[in-house]
Amino acid sequence: MTDTPAPPSPAHGIAGWPFGPAVTGPARPASLPDGRPWPRIRVVTVAGAGADLRETVASVLRQDYPDLRHDLVAPDDAGPAVARMLADPGIDHLVWLASGDLLAPGALIALALEAALTGAAAVTGLRVLFDDAVRGLDVADGGVLWARAGLGTQARLDADGTLDPAAWSAIPDGRRSCVGRPVLLHRLTQGSAAPDGLSIVSLTGTGTQGGAGVAQRRLAEALALAGHRVTQVILSDRPEAAEWTDAFPRAEAAVAAAAPDLVLAGNLHGATRSLDVVDRLGRHGPVALVLHDLFPLTGRCCHPRDCGRAAIGCDAACPGPDEYPQLAPGRIAGMHARKRATLAGPAGPWLLANSDWTLARARALAPPGTVAEPIRLAFPTAVFRPGDRDALRRRLGLPPDDVLILVSAVIVDGPDKGFQDLRAALQAVARPGVGFVAVGRLDDPARFGIANLVAPGLIADEDTLAAWYGACDLHVTASRHETLGQTPIEAGLCGVPTLAYRTSGLTSAVIDGVSGRLVPMEPGALAEALATLVGDPEARARLGAFARIALESRYSPAAAVLSLEAVLRRHGLGDVTVRPRFAPAMLGHFPFAAERQAGTAGTVAPASPPLVRRLRRAKQMVLGRRMPLLVRRCLYLAGTLRRSAP
Repeated sequence: MTDTPAPPSPAHGIAGWPFGPAVTGPARPASLPDGRPWPRIRVVTVAGAGADLRETVASVLRQDYPDLRHDLVAPDDAGPAVARMLADPGIDHLVWLASGDLLAPGALIALALEAALTGAAAVTGLRVLFDDAVRGLDVADGGVLWARAGLGTQARLDADGTLDPAAWSAIPDGRRSCVGRPVLLHRLTQGSAAPDGLSIVSLTGTGTQGGAGVAQRRLAEALALAGHRVTQVILSDRPEAAEWTDAFPRAEAAVAAAAPDLVLAGNLHGATRSLDVVDRLGRHGPVALVLHDLFPLTGRCCHPRDCGRAAIGCDAACPGPDEYPQLAPGRIAGMHARKRATLAGPAGPWLLANSDWTLARARALAPPGTVAEPIRLAFPTAVFRPGDRDALRRRLGLPPDDVLILVSAVIVDGPDKGFQDLRAALQAVARPGVGFVAVGRLDDPARFGIANLVAPGLIADEDTLAAWYGACDLHVTASRHETLGQTPIEAGLCGVPTLAYRTSGLTSAVIDGVSGRLVPMEPGALAEALATLVGDPEARARLGAFARIALESRYSPAAAVLSLEAVLRRHGLGDVTVRPRFAPAMLGHFPFAAERQAGTAGTVAPASPPLVRRLRRAKQMVLGRRMPLLVRRCLYLAGTLRRSAP
């Protein structure tokens, strides 16, 4: 076991190399989420003659891992030494760390947590390639963390005592895992060329504002960091015409000019109610539809809720034809048939599902034979990260000592956000010492009926939004209809756990007992769980710490790219023999980078003027969330006249 003292240097153990200083975050929990102790890890490095191991050793010593031993073994003793370790029941996992390579900060915690949550026999992650500067990132060879019991005593070792690389491919797919964060640092001795990327068009209906638009933009940015040539194309700037528009000659010409290998489409219903443009584009090459919602699978709506018509055929009996995205009742059956024809066609799009629930719904509602694949969404993990909570509260003018509960949505009181349940839960815990923050559009904050409410409105800047998350203690949502749920992941990346219903895509966005807690959709369940967490600061801190670790591994931009590239390779796009490679800028999404990736502004539309908010409230009092056909036709006509005016 090494006992070299750790030098005063960055988190990686080495001074003067191209990485940032140590970054503080939530304290490491004393045990795994289920209460088991952290697994016992043995790191093995074969120490050849003359090898300088100071950096390698320092990187291990700085792991802040509770049950760790690092063995430096001579080449002639490597085989017998490793064989003894494989037979030792006091060891849970082994890591082979090559001489000169280093463990990335926090690598062992991330790898061990992933192994515990998934039961994987081997877990790998990203490798940072550097010399005098970062040259790129790729996926580490084979597994990094190996379960000793999975390897057994008969594991094949090379002459130098390292594990035969074939051991990784011998493990079934379901028993191996890859985290989307750096776990190794590898010093290059010669150049390494990046593979050529694909030409990809990211196609949206009206742009990248709002929840789904932001998710689509983040995917496109992640793909660009993986060396793909990404072109952004928007179908239309006329949302009022969407109900009557199916052709987009300018946008389709722009797609053709890009000569894409793939069209990655998402959030189209702001510009059209059909999939006709997807059908036309699919005749020229592959199209993938990201299911930010279920609109491609229904006759009209984004979320069928409790309506079962999408499974048997949507028609004029739709319960909400005047709710967004609106469609005249008489057109719904025909539109559903057209969508299904597109999905079932010989050039039908692949459906990309961002959660287990969405994947199951896609396979249940799509025509037989439709390709449906799982992917991960990308989140800016350098922007949404833990901060100094006290400092953030001072900056935002929030009470320093209150337990602050955050709710966040583009439209806080939207029809699918469970506003009545949310209000009841917040009222149940309202008292001195408990404060509330509501981020998003909320025309009438008084509807919550609670004191100590701060409502900053819509926040269009990601850095500022992350500050609001990080200043709070707990995030809560009462939503029932999410294909994933982005706000629980953003909050968790900031070290803030989420309380939510156990339903829809939220069962992927919130890892129950790890990044938050899920409760059944029963009267009072949300309020009861909220009261428990408000009174348990230790539980909140523990969940928040695990949230950052687990969600960074699963929803970083690199994790999203790896999931997308796996789909592409299964369908013949990309070389299966070449490991994914990322630009140096990808490192900026992780805390130990010298240069952090900045957030994006303009993620949501600017706040409405007071008059517009009052008119919207008046309209909702009369019509609710409905937009009758006559009103829609008037808006369409007004938009047409406005654009035709000289």
